Amino acid sequence: MESIKDLRAQIDKIDEEILRLLNERARIAKIIGEAKRKEGVHLHSPEREREVLERVIRLNKELYSEQIPSKAVAHIFREIMSMCLSLERNGGIRVAYLGPKATFTHQAALEYFGLSANYVMVNTIRDVFVEVETDRVDYGVVPVENTTEGVVNYTLDMFLEYNTKIVGEVVIPIKLNLLSTRLDLEGIRKVYSHGHALAQCRNWLEKNLPHATLIETESTAKACEIVLEQDDAAAIASEAAAYTYHLNILAQNIQDGSNNYTRFLVIGKREVKRTGKDKTSLLFAVKHQAGALYRALESFYVHGINLTKIESRPSKKKAWDYVFFADIEGHVEDEPVRKALSMLEDRTQMVKVLGSYPRALFEEG
Repeated sequence: MESIKDLRAQIDKIDEEILRLLNERARIAKIIGEAKRKEGVHLHSPEREREVLERVIRLNKELYSEQIPSKAVAHIFREIMSMCLSLERNGGIRVAYLGPKATFTHQAALEYFGLSANYVMVNTIRDVFVEVETDRVDYGVVPVENTTEGVVNYTLDMFLEYNTKIVGEVVIPIKLNLLSTRLDLEGIRKVYSHGHALAQCRNWLEKNLPHATLIETESTAKACEIVLEQDDAAAIASEAAAYTYHLNILAQNIQDGSNNYTRFLVIGKREVKRTGKDKTSLLFAVKHQAGALYRALESFYVHGINLTKIESRPSKKKAWDYVFFADIEGHVEDEPVRKALSMLEDRTQMVKVLGSYPRALFEEG
């Protein structure tokens, strides 16, 4: 049996080879960046990144029986691509997210773009759309739905006002913790957090802090900032937020459901090419008459398109006037989708395609 010293020497050699290959990849990435600039090609390609991730995950399964978990492989290569993109662009892409630091939106942005992107914190979901619309950033990340609390209506409303495109999505598990400057629950009189987070922990709060006042904040991280200044308060936020704001974790995983995930959309201003594993999001409006919605939805049925989501929202133009937000499987370049959308346009008052984009790599975080 080889000694630990000998095995560590082997690891050192492997690490040197990994480092050499990373530098070689970075060198080629810079050359690709120059070629893209000369050809006028967009530097960041969500469809190419998806292709790379799917390929390495497949090879990891086929060649190595997934000795390293697929999610870990995806994280490693996400960071490699993030670093290479920053070299291609001399500084990386700019991404807006709902701040402060350590919100779940920040976590989702890091999951999708990696550590080498340049992140811009903004105060509201609207601000994310404005940053993208005015070209101050390349992309934005916004929450759209949670498995426990449903859709984030404000995000859907923003798609009515702005002409940004959905270019990607990411799903992350939501694990909520009670954080405070205190060391125990005794003396906690107030609990701060985002409204969705408070709702997701309703049962735990009723059982363990029945007399505490629940106070909504713009984000879970904002709750942490407030709690830093109060000695009788706690925040509900992520474990990352505890480390970021130097707060004590009084209770872990206090969310009521174990299958608690939030889906985030990545918004930009360009179309994403077909990958074969795509999703299309759209808005449409129908007339106020019997069977109008049925006839609209029949467009998808006739062409064999799976409708995975539909939500209604007030149009804000006239009382009791609604638009529908829908997700369907497929890409606008797919012939069945193209035909379905053409039929939908004939049967509705308005259709707005928000984007076709690769489905989340891991649809359960």
